[in-house]
Amino acid sequence: MKVDIHIEPGCGEISVTITAPALTDQVKALAVRLQGGGVLTGWRGDVAVPLAAAEILRCYGEEKGVKVQTTQGVYDLKERLYELESKLDRHTFVRISHSELVNLEKVTALDLSLTGTIRMTLAEDTVCYVSRRYVKKIKEALGL
Repeated sequence: MKVDIHIEPGCGEISVTITAPALTDQVKALAVRLQGGGVLTGWRGDVAVPLAAAEILRCYGEEKGVKVQTTQGVYDLKERLYELESKLDRHTFVRISHSELVNLEKVTALDLSLTGTIRMTLAEDTVCYVSRRYVKKIKEALGL
């Protein structure tokens, strides 16, 4: 792979152009990495683990930090929830409360019988509750 860097002092933000003979999986993966999406770094103590967005069930705030729950377990994150909200695909990851984001692709069941809230069941039998403030937004995202 050839890499060229051009410095333009008047440029407002960094811009990257990918030139390739064809749109391959490698080119798509490179674009996702450059956009900062798709991969997060989870921490267990001093061990860093790359986490693909497809593995993530939910991200939530706990004990003044942010944790991510995956099918392999729970990891600590260095990012804040608002940073994750802008970093992850907004059509897949949706905020359901002040302290939680969920992966809509991992939702296995919804219980709408509760007054003012929604009970979400995710893969791995994880249960989350949508706060009243976000119920309308979630219903729109799910087409309910």
